[in-house]
Amino acid sequence: MSATMSLMVKSVSASMAYAVFSPLHSLKPSTISTRNGRRALPLCCSGSSTPASMSTPPPPISTASTGTAPPVVRRRMRYRKQYPGESKGITEEMRFVAMRLRNINGKKLNDNDTQSEEDDDDDGDNDDNAPEENNSSESDVDGDGGEAETWRPSMEGFLKYLVDSKLVFDTVERIVDDSNDVAYAYFRKTGLERSEGLSEDLEWFKQQGMVIPEPSGPGVSYAKYLEELADNSAPLFLCHFYNIYFSHIAGGQVIARQVSEKLLEGRELGFYTWEGDVQELLKGVREKLNNLGVHWTRDDKNKCLRETSKSFRYLGQIVRLIILELK
Repeated sequence: MSATMSLMVKSVSASMAYAVFSPLHSLKPSTISTRNGRRALPLCCSGSSTPASMSTPPPPISTASTGTAPPVVRRRMRYRKQYPGESKGITEEMRFVAMRLRNINGKKLNDNDTQSEEDDDDDGDNDDNAPEENNSSESDVDGDGGEAETWRPSMEGFLKYLVDSKLVFDTVERIVDDSNDVAYAYFRKTGLERSEGLSEDLEWFKQQGMVIPEPSGPGVSYAKYLEELADNSAPLFLCHFYNIYFSHIAGGQVIARQVSEKLLEGRELGFYTWEGDVQELLKGVREKLNNLGVHWTRDDKNKCLRETSKSFRYLGQIVRLIILELK
């Protein structure tokens, strides 16, 4: 009996010892998160009854680890405002300068022209190379003197005008023909040449007993300036080249009509006649100059616009040789 009791006591003791000191892997561990986000430590004494709120939350995701950067705010691009006529070419820009000179001196500004002048001034703001204003009169070139002026040509003055004009045309045509600059080669034999027609006209006047004068100051000064310009800058010289022919074609018809009626009894001079359509000939020169102008810098173009004012000033002085009298 005592032996049986002793065996039972040992069996119960062994069961209790196994329950208390069971292996660690037989218990379900529980984790508690730490404050610094390091790996949680298992608690062997926790049981399956541990609440879910005690489980470790997932660590926060860092933006640096994802490799994505915050969006970049791009600065808005600012583009320079174009000059009047710039989209069509340098000859159109020069035409706007000519219109401005005509409006200022002829006093033909209207509301639209005034607004255009303001826009032009805005274009030149903060630009050291913007074209300057010039008070030369294009109305002198085209023969339209406005309300306060009228043409009263004399034969002596008209001969001076023809002689000085011949000197200018001789100069530009000789420069273009003799220059080694490839840019000038595009403007040879354009059909606009005037030297030959002027020579024939002066010879006719000589046969009529007229005394042909020597070139005067305006023509000599302009011819000298053109020669200096041709040596230093092809773009600037070519702008004068175009303006000389453009002015003669645009204003020469008015001069020819008035002189022919008052002095020549209706005779038509070779200076004012062309073989073929003169507007088509001028268009060809205009297209060539625009094509060259595409390769010019904005600084060169601005200088050309300033030279346009000079060109009309020189041409106006030559036209005045015919004699421009005030009413």
